[in-house]
Amino acid sequence: MNLIVRLANFGTCVFSMAWAVAVQATFPGIPDAPKLAATAYVLVDYQSGAILAEHESDLRVEPASLTKILTVYTVADALKKGLIKTDDQTVISEYAWKQEGSRMFLEVNKSASVDELLHGDIIQSGNDASVALAEHVSGTEEVFAAVMNGHAARLGMKDSKFENSTGLPNPDNYTTAGDLGVLARALIGNFPEIYAIFSEPAYTYNGITQQNRNGLLRRDPTVDGMKTGHTEAAGYCLVASAMRDGMRLISVVMGAKSDASRTQASQALLNYGFRFFESKLLYASGAKVTETQVWKGAERQVDIGVTDAVSTTIPRGKPGAVKTSAELRHPLIAPLAVGQVVGALVVSFEGKEIARTPLVVQHAVAEGAWWRRLFDTAALYFE
Repeated sequence: MNLIVRLANFGTCVFSMAWAVAVQATFPGIPDAPKLAATAYVLVDYQSGAILAEHESDLRVEPASLTKILTVYTVADALKKGLIKTDDQTVISEYAWKQEGSRMFLEVNKSASVDELLHGDIIQSGNDASVALAEHVSGTEEVFAAVMNGHAARLGMKDSKFENSTGLPNPDNYTTAGDLGVLARALIGNFPEIYAIFSEPAYTYNGITQQNRNGLLRRDPTVDGMKTGHTEAAGYCLVASAMRDGMRLISVVMGAKSDASRTQASQALLNYGFRFFESKLLYASGAKVTETQVWKGAERQVDIGVTDAVSTTIPRGKPGAVKTSAELRHPLIAPLAVGQVVGALVVSFEGKEIARTPLVVQHAVAEGAWWRRLFDTAALYFE
């Protein structure tokens, strides 16, 4: 079967693992992923970003309430930047109150906190909560949608557009299973305290208790989020994430025929990934990989390492088959700046390259004295 190891670069995202090259690796002996009754789906290893299974993952589909994952991401970003606080009170507008579909049953002209609205948006899938959050962050839902699209672009969601905060039908709303996998991974990595809300089984607001709509939470104890969606055009959709033995997977199922079928499809994907694959952390963020000679510098050696954590996904039970090697530019001539790219870390499995990521200078090296520069110039002539 084919394991697709894709670039997972979230730009300024704290959590990003910036693979330099996307490659496709073949792992003989691993069975194909299950065939699912869904329009599109994808299974992603959270740690490495590897795609373990996919079908039509680049097909444009209606996002339905999965839009709310980006709504929550946008609110979480505003919280992190100090633009809003969880105990902020916002007065519910008539526009937010009159939203159709699933609701948390807000009351017009009454106040609710950002924390309450987040719970109502995530657990109860409240369209009224989505709009109230949008208005609190940006003034209007239209402006908020523009902020959402800005985040989507920065995260690398290359084929998505959102016209509202709810996912209610709009001809200009679209996304892909692959893009939703990118979004889910970013939210889990960047805002773990917000992601924790997705695991809560129920929420009570205004005397009304509603169960979390993600049926996998009640079916599989290793599942700890994320979000359901459904419209007539989108069908039944589910983004789910589970953690087993230190490995986290994210599944995205779009266009299933029923609530039960989206749950079953998601479970099948997760079981497949955990059964046949494992994540391997090769280098932690900022780790030193090697050291090498510097020419014409105030120092003779410089440490070379990675900026972001480097992980890969491999067939279960074969961790020893993964090797790494450093390809460095030669000669390295001072001055050298911190973070300067001077080569690549090559990751291979059973002798075949599967990924590479930049290697950078870990401490600055100034230009050496005149005599060092003169001596090294002569020495390089004979290299």
